[in-house]
Amino acid sequence: MSEKIVNQKYRHAEREVIVIAGPTASGKTSTAIQLCRKIKGEIISADSMQIYCGMDIGTAKATIEEQKMVPHHLIDICRPGTSFSVAAYQERAVELIRKIQSKGKVPVVCGGTGQYLSALILGLQFTQVPVDLTLRGQLNQRAKMEGLSALWQALYQVDPDAAVKIAQSDQKRIVRALELYIQTGLSKSEHIRRSKEQGPSFSFISYCLTHDRPVLYERINQRVEAMLDQGLADEVKKLIDQKIPIESTCMQAIGYKEVFAFLNGAQSLESCSAAIKQASRRYAKRQLTWFRRMDRLTWFHNTDPGQTAQLIADYREARQIRTGKKG
Repeated sequence: MSEKIVNQKYRHAEREVIVIAGPTASGKTSTAIQLCRKIKGEIISADSMQIYCGMDIGTAKATIEEQKMVPHHLIDICRPGTSFSVAAYQERAVELIRKIQSKGKVPVVCGGTGQYLSALILGLQFTQVPVDLTLRGQLNQRAKMEGLSALWQALYQVDPDAAVKIAQSDQKRIVRALELYIQTGLSKSEHIRRSKEQGPSFSFISYCLTHDRPVLYERINQRVEAMLDQGLADEVKKLIDQKIPIESTCMQAIGYKEVFAFLNGAQSLESCSAAIKQASRRYAKRQLTWFRRMDRLTWFHNTDPGQTAQLIADYREARQIRTGKKG
């Protein structure tokens, strides 16, 4: 983190925002709810799939009862099949933070989508570049004709920093990075560098919840089994009945694409369950890798969400006393 960003972060110490990050099944929602009840907080979701209406079970969305305990924001704000960018998330989240603070409440950002969290914490300023569907089609056709590896190599030639961070099998991100370069003449890496120049407008106090790997994996396995028992297949069928395209972002979410294959008869329920568990474990590893690269995260082994919430509340009170804002 640059000195400029660090200085701006502490310059806005009165604008405190608590962040609770962590991999899937780490207990973020329960911890955030209990924390908010202690400190008069409101939750802003940082989950790229919980934004969609009707995707409740597979995204482990807070239940109606939980949402009644504590106000939740940025949940159920999009129809399935529509797009929602990181820039749109950051803009909406900043507006909500200011609104919550104006009421004398504490914003608690809770979620596991690393891109959302990083954009918010770093205060990125995005250049809005409209999607050029013709250009996108041409690049996808080029990938089909020449091979995706050739497209990745083309990206590497103009933006090696971005290319090495994108899997050579990730056609969507490769195409989008090339689109950005062709449309603007600037690489994705340069856009990111420029977006960091202003820095954040708030003081983010950030925590990451985790578990020892065997424990986390067992929690993931149990969650998947619970989701299937709760009716995940019926939830996916309702999306299919709404004619949501299978290639849309929401239908490619973990759990949904595997259940779609089950409903199509491509695999058994047992195989579907195993595939969701494996994909979720891999996703948790990617999340942890992302969070380890983020600055100024305090890590907790979240064996008891109530205790973790109390520790965070105690740290907050001690920080207020230390800065003369309490007592």
